[in-house]
Amino acid sequence: MNDISADRDSWWLASLGNTLIWARLRVRPAGTAEVLDSDGNTLSYDSEDTARSQLFDADFVEFDGLDEEDALVRGFSLHEVQPPQAANDDGLRGRMVQSLGRSV
Repeated sequence: MNDISADRDSWWLASLGNTLIWARLRVRPAGTAEVLDSDGNTLSYDSEDTARSQLFDADFVEFDGLDEEDALVRGFSLHEVQPPQAANDDGLRGRMVQSLGRSV
C-alpha cells in the first residue's frame, strides 16, 4: 500500500562540459513541490508540473528517465554517476555540482 503522506523525490541533472549540476525535485503530499538547486537553495512551487517545467526550461532532465545513450550524448555514462547522497539537505549543498574528472 502506498503512503500518500510521504514526500516523493526525483533527481534531475544538467551537464556543462565535464560538470554535472544536480537538482532534487520533492513533491509534497499536498501537491506542492520544492526544488533543491545546485546552490543549496530550496525553491517552492505551487505544483509538480510547475517545478518540472522550470527544470526543463533550465535544461535539466530527470535522471531516472535517462538511458545510456542519452547519458553518453550528455558526456557521461550512467555507470559513472549517481545522485548525491547525504543525511540531510545541509549535507547535500556541497555535492550538487560534480566534476566528471576527465579532461577534454
